[in-house]
Amino acid sequence: MTKTLDSAQKRRLRAAAHNLKPVVMVGSQGYTEAVGKAIDEALTTHELIKVRLRGMDTDDKKSTIAAICDQFDAHHIASIGGIVVLYRENPEQ
Repeated sequence: MTKTLDSAQKRRLRAAAHNLKPVVMVGSQGYTEAVGKAIDEALTTHELIKVRLRGMDTDDKKSTIAAICDQFDAHHIASIGGIVVLYRENPEQ
C-alpha cells in the first residue's frame, strides 16, 4: 500500500460509505478474475466502494478481503456482516 490511513481518515471514509450500495457482489462461485476486474474498475471510478460477500464463512471472508486489498492496493475500511468497505485513492481525481 502506498499510504496508511489513520483512524480519523478511516472514520471519515466509514461515514462517507454509509449511504453507498454494494457495487460488486462475490457470490457462490467465490472470488474470480471477473469479480477482481469489477472491483478494480469500481475502485478506479469511485475510490470508495462496498462489496457484498455471500456464502462465505468468517475465515473465507477474511482471506478474500486480504487478497483483494493486496491485489489492488486497497484499504479495508470496515466490515459489517457480509458487506465490506474498500478504499483506493485515484491519483487522477
